[in-house]
Amino acid sequence: MSKRISLLVLLIFVSSTALAQYDNQRKRERSNFGSRDGRFETSVILAYQTGASETTGGGSSLDIDSSAGWGIGFGWNWTARLNLSYRLLANKPDYVAVFIPEDTEDPAQTFTQKMSKYSHQLNLTYNFMKGPLTPFVADGISYTRLDSDIASAPPNASCWWDPWWGYICVGEWKTFSTSEFSYNLGAGFRWDINNAVFTRAAYNREFISLKNGSLNFDTVTVELGLMF
Repeated sequence: MSKRISLLVLLIFVSSTALAQYDNQRKRERSNFGSRDGRFETSVILAYQTGASETTGGGSSLDIDSSAGWGIGFGWNWTARLNLSYRLLANKPDYVAVFIPEDTEDPAQTFTQKMSKYSHQLNLTYNFMKGPLTPFVADGISYTRLDSDIASAPPNASCWWDPWWGYICVGEWKTFSTSEFSYNLGAGFRWDINNAVFTRAAYNREFISLKNGSLNFDTVTVELGLMF
């Protein structure tokens, strides 16, 4: 994961000089609302998600650790103040789940595992200033997938004979998972470094409603991106 992010950041820096030179030629053609007005942008994201916990009425509980993650973003600036964007945020936090059976004679079950979390977000951002340095607030809806990485059924295996490698079997596991709609709120600061490169830092909260409760995640994100 770190190699992938480092490569994306390197590509942004290498291309920023050429994009800035191209953008300077177009500067006079843009409106007076600001350098962001009417432009697309893309970014790579580093994210740190705080932990979360939930306990049901029957005593079952879920404790999720804090974790670092990554993401990508694509956006369009309607004006220098209004931005519509799509973001994908992903991480793999550790968690401990305690399951209390309905039959009190059965013992409690404890699972320690690593969860896969993917959040697809559609956000509307309002920048308070038209200049290169501005605070902002954001609001959006999300489609979040939570995968326990715990098998829910025996694997479906398929096997065949390969003349080079011999007998090969491949198994597919089904896991306990859920996909839910959610919403998120955030605030932060944006800095347009030049006519091509920008950076953004924000504090966000994501609200996910589940069948037996809810999970709220706080996330700090740092972005590095290009405008074109």
